[in-house]
Amino acid sequence: MSKLRFMALAEVLARKPIPVSFPRERISDYFGSCVFDRDKMRAYLSHDAYQRVIEAIDNSEPIERRYSDQVAAGMKAWAVDQGATHYSHWFHPLTGATAEKHDAFFQVNAQNSVIESFEGGHLVQQEPDASSLPTGGIRNTFEARGYTAWDPTSPAFLIDRTLCIPTVFVSYTGDALDYKTPLLRALNALNKAATEICSYFSKEVTSVTTNLGWEQEYFLVDKALYNARPDLQLTGRTLMGHASAKDQQLSDHYFGSIPLRVSAYMKDLEIECYKLGIPIKTRHNEVAPNQYECAPIFEEANLAIDHNMLLMDIMDKVATRHNFKVLLHEKPFKGINGSGKHNNFSLFTNTGVNLLSPGKTPKKNLQFLTFLINTIAAVYHHSDLLYASIASIDNEHRLGDHEAPPSIISVFIGTTLSRILKELENRVPDEKMTPDEKAELKLDIGRIPDILLDNTDRNRTSPFAFTGNRFEFRAPGSSINCAAPITVLTTALTNELRHFSTKVEVLVKEGIKRDEAIFQVLRDTVIEVRPILFEGDGYSKSWHEEAKLRGLKIYQGTLDPIKAYDSQQAKDLFFPLNILTPRELKARYKVRVENYTKRLQIESRVLGDLTKNHIVPVALNYQNSLIKNIKGLKDILPEREYNEIASPEIDVIKDISYHIAFIKINVRDMTEARKKANAIINEEERAYAYAETVRPFLDTIRYHIDKLELTVDNELWPLPKYRELLFYR
Repeated sequence: MSKLRFMALAEVLARKPIPVSFPRERISDYFGSCVFDRDKMRAYLSHDAYQRVIEAIDNSEPIERRYSDQVAAGMKAWAVDQGATHYSHWFHPLTGATAEKHDAFFQVNAQNSVIESFEGGHLVQQEPDASSLPTGGIRNTFEARGYTAWDPTSPAFLIDRTLCIPTVFVSYTGDALDYKTPLLRALNALNKAATEICSYFSKEVTSVTTNLGWEQEYFLVDKALYNARPDLQLTGRTLMGHASAKDQQLSDHYFGSIPLRVSAYMKDLEIECYKLGIPIKTRHNEVAPNQYECAPIFEEANLAIDHNMLLMDIMDKVATRHNFKVLLHEKPFKGINGSGKHNNFSLFTNTGVNLLSPGKTPKKNLQFLTFLINTIAAVYHHSDLLYASIASIDNEHRLGDHEAPPSIISVFIGTTLSRILKELENRVPDEKMTPDEKAELKLDIGRIPDILLDNTDRNRTSPFAFTGNRFEFRAPGSSINCAAPITVLTTALTNELRHFSTKVEVLVKEGIKRDEAIFQVLRDTVIEVRPILFEGDGYSKSWHEEAKLRGLKIYQGTLDPIKAYDSQQAKDLFFPLNILTPRELKARYKVRVENYTKRLQIESRVLGDLTKNHIVPVALNYQNSLIKNIKGLKDILPEREYNEIASPEIDVIKDISYHIAFIKINVRDMTEARKKANAIINEEERAYAYAETVRPFLDTIRYHIDKLELTVDNELWPLPKYRELLFYR
C-alpha cells in the first residue's frame, strides 16, 4: 500500500469523536448572540437611529448619512464589546461563493496616536477593489474599483472577532457584480406586484414577503483521506474510483442512526449556527453513505440566502475541528446519489397569510388559486431561464439521473388540485357566469382546504412540486447560491402577476365583475400552462416522449441551457422590471461560460497529472512483478503445467498493458485537444471546444483507470478507494 494511503487509513482508524462543549443555556438564550439584531440595535442605538434602521429594513427606505454615523458607532461599540478587532463588508460575487476584506477598527490621528474608528462611511460603502473577481467583461482594468454598499435588511454578524456587514457589490459604473443586487431588486418588484393582486381580496395587505427554506445536502469524508486524493482537493469530486461492492443499494444509511463522529460534528455546527441566528431545525442521514442533510426554518429570502452562504462557510470550518472535510460538489462520487439543495418557496403578507396556503373561505381560496396558477405560469413561460439558473458543469453530473429531478421542467400539484384546475378550466365559459354556475364554482373553491389532508408531497421525481403550502424547486445543486434561481423565479412571477392584473382590469372595464374576471383569466391561464403539469414518474422513458409531444424541452449539458441568459426572452423579462441591465445580463452569461471552461480545464489537467504520476507507475510496477513471477514459474515448472498456471496471469498482464496503453494515448490526445481549445479566442467557441473535444476523454480515461483499480494489488494502489472514502469514519 502506498505510504500516503496507508498513513491516511491509519490516521482514520485512530480517530475518536471530538468532545463538543455545549452551552448550558437553552438555545433561545444564545440564539443570535453573534448577530447585531433588533434587540442589540435597540440597546446600542439612539431611539431615532433605531427607528430609521427599522424603517429601512421594513420599507426599503434609505438611511440618511447622519443616522448612518450613529448606526456605525453603535455597531462598532457592540462588536468591540464582543471582542471584535476588525470589520469587513461581506458580499456574494459572481464566483458563487462569498468574499470579504478585513480592516482593523483603528486609525492614526494627528498626534500619531492610534484610536479605534468606524464611521458611517465605513459602514455604508467601501472600495474593496476586488478586480480579480469575475465580471464577465463588465469593467475595464482602469475601472477596476468596485464598491460594496450596506444591505440593512440582513443584520451584521461576528465571526472570528470580525464584524461582517452584508453588502451588495457593484462596479465603478454602478453595474451589479454580485448575486444580491438583482435579488433585492426582484424581491422588491414581487412585493409590489403581489401586494397589488392582494388588494383584490383584502385592503389590509400592504406588503408581501418572499420566504425561502433551503435543504442543504453534503458529504463528509475524513480529512486524512481527503488529503490523499488530489482530485477531491482540486476539483471537489473523484475523477476516478471503482464503485464499492456495497454503497447505497440496501438503503440502510437513509434516516439511519447518525455515527458518533458525525453527530458530534452536527451538534457543534448547530451551536455555531444558532449563535449566528441561522435557525437550523433538521439533521439526518441522506441516501448515499457518508451523505447528510440539514435544513432551517423558513426565513425571508434575502436573509435565508445569506444564512445558507454563511452556513456553507461555517460547515467547512467546523469540519476541520472534527478532522472532516465537507464535500458540497453536486456529484463527488460516481454511481451513488449526488447532493442537491431544494429551494422551498412561499409568499407571506404583512397580515400573516401564506398566499400559497388555502384559506377557510372561498375568497381566501380564490386568492390562493390566483397565486398558485400564476406561479405555475411563471415556471411554464420561463422554464429555460429557471433551468439556466441552476445549470452548471457540477450539477450536470446529477440532473437527469434516477436520483434527482429529470432535465425536463414540469410542475407537480397533486391529483386533488389537478382536478380542481380541470373543473375551473371546464366550467367557466368566456361569457358571464350564471348565478348557478357561480355558486357551484364557489362551492368547489370552498372545498380546497381538503387538499391539506391529501396533497402531501408524493412525487419525488418532479423538479418543481407543490407540497401543501409552498412550491419546492428540487433542481438546484448543493453548491449553488440560491439567489440565482430565486431571482429568476421571483422576477418571472412578478411578470405574470403584472400581466394577470392587466387582463383582469381590461375585463372589468368591459363591465365584467372582478371575481368573474379573475375566474376567466385564471381559466385561460390554466389552459395555456396545461402542458407543464405532470403527475407521473419523471424518471420514465415514456415521460421524455410525452414531454416532446407537449412541447417541453429536454435540457442537456450546461452550455446550451445557459444560453437562456443571452436570449431575447431574458431581456424582455429582466429589462422592463429593472432587475438586470443589458450589461449585467450579458456579464452573467459570460461568467458562466468562462467558469465552465476553467472547471473542465482544471479537471483534465488534474486527471492527466494523476495518471502520469500515480496510476501508470503503480500499474507498471505491479505488471513487472507479475512478469517476474511468470519468469520464475517457467524456471521451476514443466511446460504443460506452466502453460496451465501461467495462462491466466499472462492474460492479466495483457489487460494491464491494454489499459495502460489506452490511458497514455487518451491523456496525450486530451492534452492536445486542450491546447487546441485554449488557442480559440472566442470564449463561447472555446467552451464548446472543451465540451466536445476535451470532456469525453475524462470518462474514457476513468474507465481504464477503474479497471486497473480492480486488477492492481490493493497494497500498491496509491489513492484511497471508494469503500474507504465512504465507509471509514
